[in-house]
Amino acid sequence: MKKIESIIRPEKFEVLRDALADVGVGGITVSEVAGTGKQKGQTGVFRGTPYEIKVVPKIKIEIVVPEAKANEVIDLIIETCSTEQIGDGKIFVYPVEDAIRIRTGERGREAVL
Repeated sequence: MKKIESIIRPEKFEVLRDALADVGVGGITVSEVAGTGKQKGQTGVFRGTPYEIKVVPKIKIEIVVPEAKANEVIDLIIETCSTEQIGDGKIFVYPVEDAIRIRTGERGREAVL
């Protein structure tokens, strides 16, 4: 199994969620996060005074899928979330040793499907 963690633009979340559901990925964890990369933050205006926002709001999505489905999900995230602009985000892929469904005790692939 693989854990796919992606940091994306907030405006791309709903489209990605629907696309993941269309390919059979139903279990996702979503967090609102903030960070900075090449964007180096943004400039905002409050009561006519400009100020720098040091971090940019993003959405972090965590998905655990069977290894055979990992590349399909990664390609889908890239296709759905790319604007070809700085700030589109990142994808991180980790090996998952095991998964256990607490309610039933199911382990491995059965626990994430």
